[in-house]
Amino acid sequence: MWRWIKAGLIGLATGLVGALLAVTPLYGALEHGIGLPWLFQLRGAIAPPAEVAVVAINGQTGADLGLGALPRDWPRTIHARLIDALVERGASVIVFDVDFRQPKVPEDDQALADAMARAGRVVLFEHLDGKRQPILDAQGQQRGSVWVESLHQPLPALAQAARGLGPFPLPKLEASVDQFWVFKSSARDVATMPAVALQVHALGVYPQLLARLQALGVPGVDTLPPQVEAIQGAEGLRQLMLALRRIFEQAPGLAGRLGADGPEIAARQMDPAAPTERLLAALVALYGGPNERPLNFYGPPWTVPTVPYQAVIQARASDPAPGGIDLRGKVVFVGFSDLFDPGQPDRFYTVFTRDDGVDLSGVEIAATAVGNLLSDRSLRAPDAWMALGGLLLFGLLLGAILYLLPALIGVPLAILLAALYAAGAQFAFNGADLWLPVATPLLVQFPLALFVGLIGHYLLERGKVRHISEAMRYYLPESVHRELTGRTLDPASVNRVVFSTCLATDMSGFSTIAEQMKPGDLAEFLNDYFDSLAQPLKRHGVDVTEFRADAIMCAWTGDPLDPGVRKQPILASLEAAHAIAAFKDRHQMAGAKLRIGMEAGEVYVGHAGGGGHFVYSIVGDSANTASRIEGLNKHLGTQILATRSVAAGFDTDLLLRPLGRFRFVGKTDALPILEVLAHRGDATPAMTDLCDRFAEALDRFGRADWTKASELFNAILGRYPQDGPSGFYLDLCERYGKGQAPTEDPGIVNMTAK
Repeated sequence: MWRWIKAGLIGLATGLVGALLAVTPLYGALEHGIGLPWLFQLRGAIAPPAEVAVVAINGQTGADLGLGALPRDWPRTIHARLIDALVERGASVIVFDVDFRQPKVPEDDQALADAMARAGRVVLFEHLDGKRQPILDAQGQQRGSVWVESLHQPLPALAQAARGLGPFPLPKLEASVDQFWVFKSSARDVATMPAVALQVHALGVYPQLLARLQALGVPGVDTLPPQVEAIQGAEGLRQLMLALRRIFEQAPGLAGRLGADGPEIAARQMDPAAPTERLLAALVALYGGPNERPLNFYGPPWTVPTVPYQAVIQARASDPAPGGIDLRGKVVFVGFSDLFDPGQPDRFYTVFTRDDGVDLSGVEIAATAVGNLLSDRSLRAPDAWMALGGLLLFGLLLGAILYLLPALIGVPLAILLAALYAAGAQFAFNGADLWLPVATPLLVQFPLALFVGLIGHYLLERGKVRHISEAMRYYLPESVHRELTGRTLDPASVNRVVFSTCLATDMSGFSTIAEQMKPGDLAEFLNDYFDSLAQPLKRHGVDVTEFRADAIMCAWTGDPLDPGVRKQPILASLEAAHAIAAFKDRHQMAGAKLRIGMEAGEVYVGHAGGGGHFVYSIVGDSANTASRIEGLNKHLGTQILATRSVAAGFDTDLLLRPLGRFRFVGKTDALPILEVLAHRGDATPAMTDLCDRFAEALDRFGRADWTKASELFNAILGRYPQDGPSGFYLDLCERYGKGQAPTEDPGIVNMTAK
């Protein structure tokens, strides 16, 4: 039962991490910066609505028309010719994403205005800028600031001749564009250029929209123009759109009552044979939807049908499809768009920016926005509560699976669950334009649940290791076993206090490998480890071997005057290091490291326990100190350490490096510690050089010359960067040099951790 509770808590914690992340800015960065591009790239390009097209000004347009390279150098009569050509080819709306605020040749400006008036379907770009203005009190002191946005119309003659005007600001998250505004709330709800283009395109169905609003008795409908002819110029269109927006805002649920969300109108919306219903549905979605909408990109640059500007100008009047594109009934956008120039003006980084740096142009993004509005296919995200609930449920399932099930089953099942979620999110994105979170569950919650679940399994397996270790401690050394089996069982008969050299071992990284194994496999693994380590100990005459979890405590007992009692453990430790190196290769434990510590003195060896169950143990200060010395390896980055009382007199046969005097936690006296490096015959010149350099540096350290000692230890590390003792003492020198030196003998290192 407790395990189920823990599984539920782990799953709940994983779910809450995702849910809490969803209310932070990091969530937007993850989903916009990683999740959305992923969904788009896996979906790929899709066909845009047939009603949109782009007339592109590119790097060749000026040269092909015998004009300057930039449109600002062209006579505006060329735009007038373009309008006439597009009208002749049946374009429904002509949208110029071009800045016409600056006057040029008056006759040319008027020619363009005349062409726009004749066409009666031209929408012009309206510049929108914003700045922060201070708020002053009566004394002229600043009390705050306010963001103010201003609209700047094209030339008056052009603005009067245009059928509509609209800005086209694009919100950015970081450097990427993936949303657009339909109505700009910070600019008095002005309709943006894509919204204006759609409304001009759909003016033919205005009477039907008006009739449906009147039939529902919607408040404010009596203020609307009674017919299309009453909508005069760009300003009249703007007032109409503001009025419609207010009507929909003040009547919640109006879009549903008009049928835009019903299955019948949804079917008619997708039916090319029902253009009126399709346009009505688009208008209802335009006015009844949010101000800001995610862009549903159709693909890389020029996925929206694009014809070069010069191809339209130069086409014969009899050619109905310049550049191979039929423009009849289309909303045609005119502006910069170059498929080959990464440095084209008016470009924006998007999820479909090409590898060669070619971005989508502003005019193509505007066409994409109108395409989304026409088909009501801008991306939809679940509401906040649905997103939070989904993340919570996903984390709950994932965390519970990974904790409750064995790793060999739980991990593949969790991967399958994550894959199914990713596939479902992609399916919803491709088929229903539903943008579900993917980066948060797959890149945050899944790794977190995997980590926590495996940690739980680690703790369970670690418990099994302890049980196995406790069971193995019931086994006795071979010599004691022989003695006890040859007489009446009397545990006290083999108890004794003797002089001994104690050798303590442990291996870093051992548990990380062991935690992933089943108990039976782990027992075999431990047996192999203990056997690899015990063989060299046995060859060098160890008397007592005590297994302590994944560590070993050994003792060589004998006469204190017999040098073999001290030398054999040292030789065994060198051989054990080689044996464990081979063991690590067999089990792929490259990061593991054997650590050995040795001390000599009197200890108790014998049975300890009661109630009929005993262990054969080594008890005494020397054994405890050997363990402390073994642990010192972690701090010094060494492998084999011994006290001077163990290694004294063996300098001619062994390369030993004095490392200083250390006082361990809970100890009164400091002990001189030496590192056992190698047999003299096996030592390299580098080892000998390291010992000589270290001795000089240690001497300076012992004399409290922190500056010189630091220089010498730094020099050693420059030559031998992996030398742990030099790094350890360099850190001490830096601390002592800052006034943290001990008040007693400066050569003694007081350890604060085991």
